[in-house]
Amino acid sequence: MRRFLRPGHDPVRERLKRDLFQFNKTVEHGFPHQPSALGYSPFLRLMAIGTRSGAIKLYGAPGVEFMGLHEENNTVMQIHFIPDQCQLVTLLDDNSLHLWSLKQQGGASELREEHRFTLKGPPGSPPSATQVTAVLPHSSREVLYLGTESGSIFVAELPWLRVLEGRTISPEAVLQRIPEDNCNRRSCELVEALQEHPKNPDQILIGYSRGLIVLWDLQSNQATQHFLGSQQLENLYWQRDGSKFISCHYDGSYTQWPVSSDNKQSEPLENTVPYGPFPCKAISKIYWQTTKNGLPYIIFQGGMPRASYGDRHSISVIHGSQQTAFDFTSRVIDFFIIFSSDPAAEFDDPSALVALAEEELVVIDLKSAGWPAVHPPYLASLHCSAITCSHHVSNIPLKLWERIISAGSKQNMHYSSMPWPIDGGTNIAPDPPQRDLLLTGHEDGTVRFWDASGVCLHLLYKLSTVRVFLTDADPNDNMNTLGEDEWPPLRKVGTFDPYSDDPRLGIQKIYLCKYSGYLAVAGTAGQVLVMELNDEDAEHVVDHAEADLLQDQEGYRWKGHEKLKTRDGPVRFEAGFQPFVLVQCQPPAVVTSLALHSEWKLVAFGTSHGFGLFDHQQKRLVFVKCTLHPSDQLALEGPLSRVKSLKKSLRQSFRRIRRSRVSSRKRRGAAGNASEVQEANAKFDQDALQEMELAPVQRKIEARSAEDSFTGFVRTLYFADTFLRDSSRHCPSLWAGTNGGTVYAFCLRVPPAERRMDEPVRAEQAKEIQLMHRAPVVGILVLDGRSTPLPEPLEVAHDLSKSPDMQGSHQLLVVSEEQFKVFTLPKVSSKLKLKLTALEGCRVRKVTVANFGSCKTDDYSENDLAVLTNLGDIQIISLPFLKLQIRYPCIRKEDVSGIASCVFTKYGQGFYLISPSEFERFSLSTKWLVEPRCIVDMPEVTSNNHMHNKSGTENAARKS
Repeated sequence: MRRFLRPGHDPVRERLKRDLFQFNKTVEHGFPHQPSALGYSPFLRLMAIGTRSGAIKLYGAPGVEFMGLHEENNTVMQIHFIPDQCQLVTLLDDNSLHLWSLKQQGGASELREEHRFTLKGPPGSPPSATQVTAVLPHSSREVLYLGTESGSIFVAELPWLRVLEGRTISPEAVLQRIPEDNCNRRSCELVEALQEHPKNPDQILIGYSRGLIVLWDLQSNQATQHFLGSQQLENLYWQRDGSKFISCHYDGSYTQWPVSSDNKQSEPLENTVPYGPFPCKAISKIYWQTTKNGLPYIIFQGGMPRASYGDRHSISVIHGSQQTAFDFTSRVIDFFIIFSSDPAAEFDDPSALVALAEEELVVIDLKSAGWPAVHPPYLASLHCSAITCSHHVSNIPLKLWERIISAGSKQNMHYSSMPWPIDGGTNIAPDPPQRDLLLTGHEDGTVRFWDASGVCLHLLYKLSTVRVFLTDADPNDNMNTLGEDEWPPLRKVGTFDPYSDDPRLGIQKIYLCKYSGYLAVAGTAGQVLVMELNDEDAEHVVDHAEADLLQDQEGYRWKGHEKLKTRDGPVRFEAGFQPFVLVQCQPPAVVTSLALHSEWKLVAFGTSHGFGLFDHQQKRLVFVKCTLHPSDQLALEGPLSRVKSLKKSLRQSFRRIRRSRVSSRKRRGAAGNASEVQEANAKFDQDALQEMELAPVQRKIEARSAEDSFTGFVRTLYFADTFLRDSSRHCPSLWAGTNGGTVYAFCLRVPPAERRMDEPVRAEQAKEIQLMHRAPVVGILVLDGRSTPLPEPLEVAHDLSKSPDMQGSHQLLVVSEEQFKVFTLPKVSSKLKLKLTALEGCRVRKVTVANFGSCKTDDYSENDLAVLTNLGDIQIISLPFLKLQIRYPCIRKEDVSGIASCVFTKYGQGFYLISPSEFERFSLSTKWLVEPRCIVDMPEVTSNNHMHNKSGTENAARKS
């Protein structure tokens, strides 16, 4: 009975758990999903991005980040910073306005929503009467001007966002000062743009959709000048001295207008259709930037010829004889120019163009010749090709780190050397305690290496596996090459490219050894590449080997895709990781598991058909093992033609129901005999007691049939130096776990270093364990005599870990989807187990060993299991006693892709995709926490509007 009772409350352990474990979602890495608005403050040098889900994110210098979320979760339509303030206003698609402030709270700054307001018209008025279309924060910092669809301009008082009724500018008031033969009531419908005069804050420019533009004097409350355009208006922009302004229009033209003091209709100075004479798309936004050399920069969005280039997303820059149309691969949301913000400066002198597209942020250096792009330190487009897998490596040695950076810098030579221009605030977070890499595999056959040490996820290096194979696209093709007479002068910018030349190139598994520099990557078509780091460009032949995983099977026919064709002869590779051997699995199914042992120079790989071992030093296949069950016909269909038979699914479901009914009937029949009634009652009481007394995680689990599909699917591979044959001699071994709950163990004979190239590596199957419940095996781990997980290959040789205890008995931990089970080695007898709740649908999806250190003392740390379930919960389970320590809800159970993408780190952190372009970073540890900490100078406005600088405040920049 004692084993069914829950353990008692241990206050010492409870205190220790509080010192070890704490769940925090700390920062979001990557590019905001579905951006919808952009804003910039020249005063704060901060940029704001709003999204369709109601999020608002502020960015400054690398490490300076803030985030807020509107309660309504509506689309953010516009963002406007209040001049010379740490405040901004957002307009949502439900017509509500929200005032946000960077406030000091307990010695830290945070982004907080101060007020909200919805503009309402008189009773009975249509919604268009108050639908806000244009927002102008006035330089006085006291009011907002709100243009509407009806043509009225309302004035809202700051910071309370109250409408000042007597100051509304109505269309009727505007028309009083304009001759009737020029305009009518419909001319003043829908305010398209509002712009304040750069030299006279008492005047604002009002642009109406039908082409009428009015210069309005706020003191006299009347129009002082009007301008009549012949085309539908899109936007307005003042020149710096206020003598002229520019209007851009729906027909792809822009017009210069002079401003005078007399109340007359002004004629345009110049009307230009930059990509005419054929019909063109609208120019939706324009800048006219003055320079010292006299030639202005004219920068505008759109304007492409409709017939030939109507599907292009472009921003054009014209400077004298130079003209380039930057071509984006996704729709441009908005853009702004960074230029001199000093009011006393005579010229704009633009330095950078910042463009927010739907899938990436692009910054163009306008100071350097050729206008190159600037490499962004954050807001990386993680999904430039769809992410297919992730791999995290902690505590990278400095030498390897520098070699990866060196290889990446050679790839980035085409980028500008300009410092990052959005540099507001100061990052005061402590330097990361170690160098961490996050590797992402992509659909186009690339692997990207990200610096995941701190708040900014920064791209260090990109590896492509495409050169090894023959594809439809030539990797030497340059999409940016243009003829001298090419018109329009398009130039492709950005890295977002969602189209893959061949889906078989997709990367499915990655394994990097940080000590030796060996890298193994495996793909969708059964390809396994082993690479080593080379600091120079090289040209060599990639050796090939085939692993036939069906060699002992008859009657099987692969119905999936073919293998990738490889290039013959030498292949040229750039500096970085260069493949030297390719192992091709047959059939060419998706590689489902991968393990690399750099000390033994071995790589193991598994698919839905079996697994194999390859000696990459001798370039020789050691062995293959087929794991197919006779019923595994679905394993032969391949991922690109995987259509599960409905008939087979129904047949399996009915078989399960029939089995459960037969077993229950047998139990009832056994109790029918009079001589066995007492025994049956006793058994029933015992079962009931067990059901009541078991702890919540100790429920019964449902056995699975060997006929379930994909039982041969290899889920995990693991190398270990342990006792497999007897307790006196340990040897290298390879362990494999399958979807059908089978664990295979092979003894390996690896020749000593002096004979390593002369003698072959030999393997012999030593054990085969079949879990009774046949649940998929998702993890295998060997614990040494101190119950400590075995160190990584070469970790002891680099003095980064203690040598494993080979005196005491070793233990084998097998983690299936439904339970954790400890076996003694070498006998493989069951010692301990922890069952998960199969009845509640709880299944293990990810498991890893993590080291948790105490936040109170540096002398204590422990290894535990971090487990992610299909319900999105994270559980921490102690080693070696398998006690549940704590449980945290992390991911919504409906977010299947988020759960599948989760990757744990060695020190109790993790990443998972919250959208195709964003990783959410979380921490389970009190000691290892990466979150933004920054200082932003907070200006303070006194009652007489004199400005003072408040001392910087420390910002913990947590998510709202």
